[in-house]
Amino acid sequence: MKVDREKSEFLDDMIEQWQSDGLINNETGDKLRKSYEAKNFDWLRLAQYAFWVALACGFIALGSLLIDNSILNYLKRVYNTPNIVIAIVSGGLAAWLYILGFKRKKKLAHLKFSNEAIVFSAILLTANAIAYFGKALDNGSGNFSILILISVFIYGALGYIFNSRLIWVFALISLGAWFGTETGYLSRWNYYFLGMNYPLRFVVFGAALTAASFIMKIFPKTQNFFQVTYIAGMVYLFVSLWTLSVFGNFASLEEWYKVRQLSLFYWALISGAICVASTLFGLKYRDDIAREFGITFLFINLYTRYFEYFWDSWHKALFFSVLAASFWLIGRKAEKIWNVEFLK
Repeated sequence: MKVDREKSEFLDDMIEQWQSDGLINNETGDKLRKSYEAKNFDWLRLAQYAFWVALACGFIALGSLLIDNSILNYLKRVYNTPNIVIAIVSGGLAAWLYILGFKRKKKLAHLKFSNEAIVFSAILLTANAIAYFGKALDNGSGNFSILILISVFIYGALGYIFNSRLIWVFALISLGAWFGTETGYLSRWNYYFLGMNYPLRFVVFGAALTAASFIMKIFPKTQNFFQVTYIAGMVYLFVSLWTLSVFGNFASLEEWYKVRQLSLFYWALISGAICVASTLFGLKYRDDIAREFGITFLFINLYTRYFEYFWDSWHKALFFSVLAASFWLIGRKAEKIWNVEFLK
């Protein structure tokens, strides 16, 4: 069995530790070492990064074309094309790429990243088709959230039909975008909706999406999307909580500048309490996602409070000395865990 070099070194250390502790003899240790070998080069990871760079370069190439005068003059003529035509062409190309991508998944399943790149291109063309379809039907109402809701249903249906987590991720992103725009439209683009600013709204949204993911786990047909939905809900929830701990439930930066950061301490306490609760839940029920989100955002909250409360009052030498010492301690603890010293 071939494994990554880092995993190979870890297994070597573990086997050596087991031998020194007398858990296995030398003969068993040699057999275990011969059962795997380190990969010389991780070609799969190179393929993944190469496709990411290819997509990024494609966007850069498109941007470079748009600043060329001759191309711009040509686009001005193309711009006269009716919006509905552009929508139909984009939709047709997207449909063709979806079919191509999922046919390749069945016949060429080992070409994972090139297949995903084709599906990703189809997703972008779908968004373009929806946008131009909306422009074609625009009546000047300014309620464009309905278009985003349409994309939620389209991506959700495609993700469910083709059992694609990648498409499902875009359905969840679109769902968050729809929630933000719809609440903004219902409040006539005021700062508050039902007394909540945007961070507080998305705390509620993230909590609801996280709860919905556990409902999905019950049904066999949606279990494949449980983890993706769970992680998306936690991202919405914890990022919004952190933002809320910094800015509070204020509507604008002008209002926020007028108050001392210490007066928002209760939001920081709420955020920290939820991080601790998530960590404890993860430890108790062996939920890696809840545990890692809780620990990660607990540290982010602690360091955010450190910068908020001591940046202006402490001398910078003292400030960064304490910061360096804290990171050194974290690094030392992580090193012990990595070297399995806690088992000694």
